[in-house]
Amino acid sequence: MASHVVKFIGLSDRDRKKVANLPKLAAGDRVELHVRRRDGNDQTLQLPPAAADAIEALIDRLSSGESVALLTEDQELSPTEASEILGISRPLVVLRMDCGDLPFRYVGKHRRASLKDVLALKSKLDLRQSALDALADDTEDLIDTHGL
Repeated sequence: MASHVVKFIGLSDRDRKKVANLPKLAAGDRVELHVRRRDGNDQTLQLPPAAADAIEALIDRLSSGESVALLTEDQELSPTEASEILGISRPLVVLRMDCGDLPFRYVGKHRRASLKDVLALKSKLDLRQSALDALADDTEDLIDTHGL
């Protein structure tokens, strides 16, 4: 599996102002890509809905000032890179790998986890955190309401 960033981009302030005015897509909207080649030829391509959704998400992130990296699904990450995505320390990522929560493989002596697996674990951790937050809110409500 190759490990590389396909494209990393950000927009200047001037370019962000241009894309900030793009309307949001509604159900049933079609997205067409109009390309004007250097030789003067024009070409229009109709994008499938999944590609249109991806482009809309990309533009939303770029217009808010974020830089965006386009990665392949089989992108492999080091424990340090995975820790940045998961929001936990590198040693905790290694512990998750060792206990089987995060599948990985060795490349020489180095551990590598697929982006897909890291994002699946992040989703699981985010769901668990949401449940803990809800429990904490319920506990605070019990304290406020019933003086426990």
